[in-house]
Amino acid sequence: MVRTGPSGPPAILGAVTPPNRAALAALVAEATVDCYNDSECVTGFYTMLDEHLVLPFQTFVSGTEVTVSGIDLTAEECIAVICVRGQWRQRIPILDLPLPTPPPAGAQWVEAYRHWLR
Repeated sequence: MVRTGPSGPPAILGAVTPPNRAALAALVAEATVDCYNDSECVTGFYTMLDEHLVLPFQTFVSGTEVTVSGIDLTAEECIAVICVRGQWRQRIPILDLPLPTPPPAGAQWVEAYRHWLR
């Protein structure tokens, strides 16, 4: 799915070239080491994303350029990013976030999280 903005390059949902299965398995294993349930696994992925996803970065959400300024773990155990434009702030599930091309450093952790959820 390609989302274009009024200016700048398009942001593409799933733009990260996925690592091969072995690399994904290694990332999943690293994020979920010593986890006993899904809640702990989500927290493990949140920790890896918080440590490795380079912020801030710009992307387009619904045709509007935004700055992804942070990452959050919601009370519902959903990993979300904080998007900012001027005074406007919104949390968006990280799985719904269109990544820019090229993606920011650490974006492979988003792909690993997607892989784990399948």
